Amino acid sequence: MNRLLLLAGTGCMLAAPTALCGAQELTAANFLELHAELQPEKDSAWRTIPWKISLLDAQRTAAEQHKPIFIWAMDGHPLGCT
Repeated sequence: MNRLLLLAGTGCMLAAPTALCGAQELTAANFLELHAELQPEKDSAWRTIPWKISLLDAQRTAAEQHKPIFIWAMDGHPLGCT
C-alpha cells in the first residue's frame, strides 16, 4: 500500500510542473518557432574562436602558434543528473 501511494505521489509531482507551466504538445509549427528562439546570435563571441574537434589538430595548431589548449571535458549525464 505504501509503495502504491509513493508511486502515485511521484506521478503527481512529475505531472504537476507540466500542467502548471502551461506546456503544450509539440507540433511541427511550434517546434520551428521554438527552434528559432533557441538559436545563438550570429555575432556571439564564441563563434569567432577557431574550435578544433580533434585533439591532435588542436595540439598541432597550439604548438605552431605557441598558444595553450582549452579542453572542455565532462563526465556523467549531460543534464547533470548523476
